[in-house]
Amino acid sequence: SGAEEPAGAAEPGGGSGGGAAGRHPALLLGEGSKRLPQAIIIGVKKGGTRALLEFLRVHPDVRAVGAEPHFFDRNYERGLAWYRELMPRTLEGQITMEKTPSYFVTKEAPARISSMSKGTKLIVVVRDPVTRAISDYTQTLSKKPDIPTFESLTFKNRTTGLIDTSWSAIQIGIYAKHLENWLLHFPIGQILFVSGERLIRDPAGELGRVQDFLGLKRIITDKHFYFNKTKGFPCLKKAEGSSKPHCLGKTKGRTHPDIDQDVVQRLRDFYRPFNMKFYQMTGQDFGWD
Repeated sequence: SGAEEPAGAAEPGGGSGGGAAGRHPALLLGEGSKRLPQAIIIGVKKGGTRALLEFLRVHPDVRAVGAEPHFFDRNYERGLAWYRELMPRTLEGQITMEKTPSYFVTKEAPARISSMSKGTKLIVVVRDPVTRAISDYTQTLSKKPDIPTFESLTFKNRTTGLIDTSWSAIQIGIYAKHLENWLLHFPIGQILFVSGERLIRDPAGELGRVQDFLGLKRIITDKHFYFNKTKGFPCLKKAEGSSKPHCLGKTKGRTHPDIDQDVVQRLRDFYRPFNMKFYQMTGQDFGWD
C-alpha cells in the first residue's frame, strides 16, 4: 500500500486500503460499489489526521482513501464523478471516508461539501496552535532547508512584536475563525472535534468518541494499541489487512527545532483569545493554556 499523495507528499497507507477485502470475500470479488464519502476528516494540518485515519481503518466497517484527494480545494472542477471514482468499494453498512486537512481552512469547502450532501459528518483533529505551527514549520524545513528562521517568519516586526497572521503556519491555528465559516453551512453537532493531544495519550478513548459519532460499533479498543517509546506515539498491533504491527511513517513525529521561549510565549498570548472563543464554540476545553 504505497500510493503517493497528489503533489508528491508521501504519506503512509496509500491506495484504497485493500485490507478490508481480506475480511470481506465479497469485496475481493469486485462487489460493492464506490460511494461518495459519508464522513470526511477536514483538518487540521499537523493535527494528527493521518494517525486518526490509520487507526480508524482498523474498523471493518470503515473504508478510506489512502492519499489525500484534495477534491474540495484543488480538484473541484474535475467533478463529483471523478471524486467518487477515487473511493474504495464498500458493502452495505460500510462507511466511506477520506481526509484532506486543508479543507478546514478553505473558504469554499463548506458550501461545496454541503452541496454534495448536507448530512456529511465532519471530523476535525485539533492540536495546540503553537505546537501545530512549529510542527508545520518543521515539515516545511525538512523539504526546504533554506527557509528563514521560525522567529523571523512569526513576526511582521520583531521590535513591536507584531505577529504576521498572514503566514499560513500561524493562520491555520486560528481555529475559531475558520470554524465560523463551517457553521454557516453545518450544525455544530455534525462536526466532531478530536483532541490531537488525547489521540496520542489515550488513542482508544478518543477513538471511542469517533466510533460513536460515526454510528459504528466500538470495535477499536485499547487492545489494538501499544505505545512506541522511540517514536513517542501509539502504534497499531495489527494494521488494516495485516497481521504485522504498524507505526506511522518516518515523516511523522519529527523532532522540532528549539524555539526561543519568548517567541513561544508571544504566540501563546496571541492565540489565547482565539482558543477561548474556540472552547466556547465547541463546548470543549482542549487545555492548551
